[in-house]
Amino acid sequence: MNSHLKSIVDLTNNAEGLTAEERESIAKAIKAMDKELTILEFKLERTEKVKRTTSILLEETIEELEQKRKVVEDLALEASRQASLDRIRAEIASMRSAEDLQQITPLIWDELKNLNIPFIRCGVFIMDEEKKIIHTYLSTPKGDSIAVLHLPFEGISLAENALASWRDQKIYLAHWNEEDFTKWAENLIKLGFIQSKEKYEAGDAPENLELHFLPFKQGMLYIGNSSPLSDESLDLGKSLSEAFSLAYDRYEDFNKLEISKRNVDAALKKLRATQQQLIQQEKLASLGQLTAGIAHEIKNPLNFVNNFSELSVELIEEINEELSAVSDQLSAEDRKKVHEALEILADIETNLRKIHEHGSRADSIVKSMLEHSRGGTGKLEPTDLNALVKEFVNLSFHGMRAGKNPINVDLNYELDETIGEVPLIAEDFSRVIVNLCNNAFDAMREKLSEKGKGKSEKYTPKLIVRIFTKNQATFIEIEDNALGIPDAIKDKILQPFFTTKKGTEGTGLGLSITNDIIKAHGGVLEVSTNQNEGTCFTIKLSEDG
Repeated sequence: MNSHLKSIVDLTNNAEGLTAEERESIAKAIKAMDKELTILEFKLERTEKVKRTTSILLEETIEELEQKRKVVEDLALEASRQASLDRIRAEIASMRSAEDLQQITPLIWDELKNLNIPFIRCGVFIMDEEKKIIHTYLSTPKGDSIAVLHLPFEGISLAENALASWRDQKIYLAHWNEEDFTKWAENLIKLGFIQSKEKYEAGDAPENLELHFLPFKQGMLYIGNSSPLSDESLDLGKSLSEAFSLAYDRYEDFNKLEISKRNVDAALKKLRATQQQLIQQEKLASLGQLTAGIAHEIKNPLNFVNNFSELSVELIEEINEELSAVSDQLSAEDRKKVHEALEILADIETNLRKIHEHGSRADSIVKSMLEHSRGGTGKLEPTDLNALVKEFVNLSFHGMRAGKNPINVDLNYELDETIGEVPLIAEDFSRVIVNLCNNAFDAMREKLSEKGKGKSEKYTPKLIVRIFTKNQATFIEIEDNALGIPDAIKDKILQPFFTTKKGTEGTGLGLSITNDIIKAHGGVLEVSTNQNEGTCFTIKLSEDG
């Protein structure tokens, strides 16, 4: 029994004035109360045990949840880090040129933000041992690329210190105040690396700047912050730099592959051009051999045909004169016979003249082919292009002025005096200039004639000769203001034996041979024309001839 209740029982038993019945009633009540207290004490004891157990379990649960939370946070951080590193790898792997590399710093800026690394400025320093230059890509506090700086290995303390740490593969740390930062910007301007201090500062110069340079294989990752980075942030930055390094390796490999491919393509292009030149030169050499054979085989018979047709015409004219002189002395019947004979002789004369006309054209063709077969040495030699073009334009002009139907032509030269010597076969190329000029003079003569559709009293023949360079190629333009070339025949004018000239005036070989000579020089002949306005022949010679 509870000690307090037992004391009450004792008091009750010793109390005077209580009846036995009252004492028994009080005793029963106290016993009942004692029982209830015993039950309550038992329940209370059990509650305390449950409470203690629950408390222990709760503490264990909280600890377990805390551990799980930390694991989840670590996993999330690792996932974020891996995602950031994957983006770095993907972006850099997609870069193909030096211009693409200018996007490095905005990329680094974004990933530092994603990794929750505190910073106010960032950049990448690529160490170029071959050129002794540090290619520096810097970002503004807003993530914009400031500029690409190409710092020398020596002469700039920051570059020298960063380079030394990179060679040892150690982290380089430095502290700048506002004055240090301003002096750095002013020094960059003085050295000509940047134009504007304001652009470089991108706002106010930082009062305190902690510089962290984290090494990787090709250079250093730069992180600038207002306070030193924690070890955790430095580890994240190191992971970022290593990912950058792996991606940059692939970029360099691809870049080397692209350079090799371009070199191979250039070599192949040059080889093909050389092959085409050799084919054209062989073609021209074969043409020379062919024309020599033609000259040997048909020149003499052709001369015989031409000479005797011309002589026969003269004989027929003499016969006509003799018969005409004696016709009055003949009878009417004989005069009739003489008249019939004269008609037959007239037909013969017409035929002989046609024979002589076509024979002369054949002779002109043979002469043109022979003229071309007597080319130069076949070797490309350095030649003063301006002097050669000017000389043979003038030669063609004076030849036109000294020949039949001379015309006045306004000659204009637009020559690039900076163009020096160009590899040419001078004797062959001179015929190109002469042929193109002769064609222009013929077209302008036609425009001046009565038959010229574009005849005008105010028309002044004009020839413009231009020489200029563009995209590593040399251009020669010979432009007239004549009738132009009809669209129907524009695509045919370079074909062998195609001519628009009448009778013996053209052989149809001039432009064809001109085109072959240009191809043999590795060049291209292009034609642009406008009806009744003029024609421009453009010769394009590649840089390597």
